[in-house]
Amino acid sequence: MMAEKRQIDARGSFCPGPLMELIAGMKAANVGDELEVLSSDKGSAADIPEWVKKVGHEMLSTSEENGIWHITVRKVK
Repeated sequence: MMAEKRQIDARGSFCPGPLMELIAGMKAANVGDELEVLSSDKGSAADIPEWVKKVGHEMLSTSEENGIWHITVRKVK
């Protein structure tokens, strides 16, 4: 089965909203799926990688464009 790429639009949501949306997305995702969180809260750039490291998923990228953070994570287990 092909891994999916999904986008979670959490713009306008503040901590811990974007992380909560990612956690919900991860529960629904399959191993290998990539989830990209869009967040206007710069706290997400620290919170999400911290959570990813803690639970053992894979951080793929973090970038910021025009005040919007793009944080991509792969589900590994």
